[in-house]
Amino acid sequence: MDFQADLGHSTLLVNLPQAYMEYSDVDWDPPARWDNGIPGIILDYNINNQLRHDQESGSEEQSISGNGTLGANLGAWRLRADWQASYDHRDDDENTSTLHDQSWSRYYAYRALPTLGAKLTLGESYLQSDVFDSFNYIGASVISDDQMLPPKLRGYAPEIVGIARSNAKVKVSWQGRVLYETQVPAGPFRIQDLNQSVSGTLHVTVEEQNGQTQEFDVNTASVPFLTRPGMVRYKMALGRPQDWDHHPITGTFASAEASWGVTNGWSLYGGAIGESNYQAVALGSGKDLGVVGAVAVDITHSIAHMPQDDGFDGETLQGNSYRISYSRDFDEIDSRLTFAGYRFSEKNFMSMSDYLDAKTYHHLNAGHEKERYTVTYNQNFREQGMSAYFSYSRSTFWDSPDQSNYNLSLSWYFDLGSIKNLSASLNGYRSEYNGDKDDGVYISLSVPWGNDSISYNGTFNGSQHRNQLGYSGHSQNGDNWQLHVGQDEQGAQADGYYSHQGALTDIDLSADYEEGSYRSLGMSLRGGMTLTTQGGALHRGSLAGSTRLLVDTDGIADVPVSGNGSPTSTNIFGKAVIADVGSYSRSLARIDLNKLPEKAEATKSVVQITLTEGAIGYRHFDVVSGEKMMAVFRLADGDFPPFGAE
Repeated sequence: MDFQADLGHSTLLVNLPQAYMEYSDVDWDPPARWDNGIPGIILDYNINNQLRHDQESGSEEQSISGNGTLGANLGAWRLRADWQASYDHRDDDENTSTLHDQSWSRYYAYRALPTLGAKLTLGESYLQSDVFDSFNYIGASVISDDQMLPPKLRGYAPEIVGIARSNAKVKVSWQGRVLYETQVPAGPFRIQDLNQSVSGTLHVTVEEQNGQTQEFDVNTASVPFLTRPGMVRYKMALGRPQDWDHHPITGTFASAEASWGVTNGWSLYGGAIGESNYQAVALGSGKDLGVVGAVAVDITHSIAHMPQDDGFDGETLQGNSYRISYSRDFDEIDSRLTFAGYRFSEKNFMSMSDYLDAKTYHHLNAGHEKERYTVTYNQNFREQGMSAYFSYSRSTFWDSPDQSNYNLSLSWYFDLGSIKNLSASLNGYRSEYNGDKDDGVYISLSVPWGNDSISYNGTFNGSQHRNQLGYSGHSQNGDNWQLHVGQDEQGAQADGYYSHQGALTDIDLSADYEEGSYRSLGMSLRGGMTLTTQGGALHRGSLAGSTRLLVDTDGIADVPVSGNGSPTSTNIFGKAVIADVGSYSRSLARIDLNKLPEKAEATKSVVQITLTEGAIGYRHFDVVSGEKMMAVFRLADGDFPPFGAE
């Protein structure tokens, strides 16, 4: 640092080296500018309802399921309780049955620790780890939070791809807890908005309207991560493992792991986890190999003491598990190859989750994993308007059938004479789960029709097939719809899908009909309620329990406001909640001046805020309402008064 005095201009010039300056990003604010929001209560929900009539048996079925979060904010603390519920009713000529269930799956509280760049969580949680398997526990954790980093330095969340043969409900769960649930129209789907904190093996269920289901697992192993030189990323947890009924399984456990950036492009990472009868240690290294890519390798050693009273002979099981991950971008051909998380485990190796299952069920469960890996490849052909995506995952076991899943997607955008912006796609998949195989191919061709489009879709799955002609469109307010008519092996078929982003809730509606087989209706509602000392509002959905912004327009209703997504409007109290704001990144909210009510005028139409995770932000717009009037003032002699006269 050096100083230069300019006495002639009475200035002092300070030259500060860039290395001493705090990192800056146009979309990111440093911790000093973060806002914890205001106290309040939230209730978020996601509800699905399906009605189905079987024409062959005459039975009627109704299925209602829901999940969400109830919470409260106090200063920097976020208090949360996750819930899930289901109701199934079946009525036929022989009997009537009803099943229902409701549970609070998780109680927890968390807050940001800005000085540590970390997040503190108390209560029920699941182990977040880059080294060890995940499991449910009650206790405390401190984890360095990538969300607090600038956007360009943050991690990733896994994505889930598949093909729905008809309008379907897609449910993503982890160890029986529903993490994500949505309805999708027929055709390929891609879920990319999972929370970054998910880890372990996710189970995906695709429930078709005709009653059929697809099931497959998604491994969330990440690509090799490298820590910046001199920095340490860490995760620590202390608590007691428990099942989803909140019953403890073993005594207290502790875990700790870290990744240290030794040099530029080389990191060491490792960790340890254990309780009185189980211990495991891991050590690994990640290396940036330049043009060759990035690779990470690690080894985990476990020791499990199995008591005689748990259905074992008191033996001690020891084993190793080896993992390698690789990723490379091929910039010259615009592609990426990822070999994520190949793991080989010896027969006597036990993860902590394996050990907890053995303690719970008093025997080693079938499905003792041997190998697991995931390969993905993306390729773009920009000049030809084409892209390709391939993913393959496989798991083998010491004592049960192998499982595998692959997806292949080819897309092409092209012009045909005077017809512009046509698109065609080919998607194929195969899954092997519990010894059953499921193969399918989906092809489509879409032709623009004004602002809408007409299409052909073909779905082929073993002996099943479906050919459809479709019409799809959208409106300026964000509504989307699809209509299809076609033929399958059963006969004539028709379906429709409608999606609406409302100010109070998101609504998805679907209907299916298959000649001589069934007819069904589906509906999904996603939304929330936020109530604070500054007022409250009902609003459309977002990630359950996530960050949101309450805006105030001085009691003036129907003022159009928006954040990053579709606009909403203030309620009769002049309040609205914008649910699509981020955490630890600068968010803007604005009034659409072109759609203001006739008698309203905004003197302050843009506000900004940087909120911590889970916060309820508050911002005020200067809006006035009343009759507008223009007056011309003249003096008694007919002249105009001088400018500035009082």
